[in-house]
Amino acid sequence: MQSRYSMNQKNKKPFLKWILISLGIVVVLAGGISAYWMSLHNWDIEESLEALSPSEAAVKTVEPKEDVSSQEGEAPMPEEPQSPIESEKPAEPESAEKPETSPAEDPPASEEGKAPEQEETPPAKEQPVKDATIYQDNLKLPAQPTIINNVVIANKQHPLPQSYAPGESKEARAAFEAMRAEALKAKIDLTAFSTYRDFARQKVLYDGYVAKDGQQAADRYSARPGYSEHQTGLAFDIGETGQEQHWASATFGDTKGGKWLMDNAHRYGFILRYPEGAEKITGYMHESWHYRYVGKEIAADVYAKGVTLEEYLGIY
Repeated sequence: MQSRYSMNQKNKKPFLKWILISLGIVVVLAGGISAYWMSLHNWDIEESLEALSPSEAAVKTVEPKEDVSSQEGEAPMPEEPQSPIESEKPAEPESAEKPETSPAEDPPASEEGKAPEQEETPPAKEQPVKDATIYQDNLKLPAQPTIINNVVIANKQHPLPQSYAPGESKEARAAFEAMRAEALKAKIDLTAFSTYRDFARQKVLYDGYVAKDGQQAADRYSARPGYSEHQTGLAFDIGETGQEQHWASATFGDTKGGKWLMDNAHRYGFILRYPEGAEKITGYMHESWHYRYVGKEIAADVYAKGVTLEEYLGIY
């Protein structure tokens, strides 16, 4: 007869067997579930455990990461760039003593970075009064003489070439002899005491006058070499025989011969080259003895109009 203990032990074995089988099944299922769960989270234990935490999941649901993209899937707007420096002009250092720049010196730039346009007709500057007594600075002697209306010009603005050497004009000499013959009828014996002078001779005379009176005074009554009318061969310094004390003097104009020339020289093609009161037009002080041959037609016109040669030719 089996004892109750042995029977109980016999009855317990199938029960234990099923418990062990059930535990094995649970372990297998748990391992499978665990393996499946870890595979869903890249086999990362920490990530798998974090996924099981309900509090962290709730936080992720309530506070999702900020999406930098805008709505409708557009790319985020870039930050607004700073405006470039206008005209690439370097910035000037700030200084309390910096002087204000006037608009004329530094005009402000317009919206397009360009300086405002200047006025179409700016106010004209006041022009200085022309003074023919002043030699032009750095004026070189030309290669050819200046000729206007067939008249050779020689003054402080229109010099002659250094090599220009025509000699005394035969036409001018013939006109003078005809005029002298006419004056003899009035018992006036005219003489041409100085006519043609070349460049070298004029230089000797001018340098002598400068040494004696100074350049400023000499420039009033004597031409620099290359600027003298005597180099043209058309200028005649005229006096009266027996009245030599009045030669090359302002007093010649008050003599009988000087007055006769003033009234009659134009009929023979001569004009008084440097009349009184016209120094700033002709460039030289009044010379009552200096006559210039220009031909009868021009001489008569100049005399009738009472103008200088510069005014007549329109070069003043």
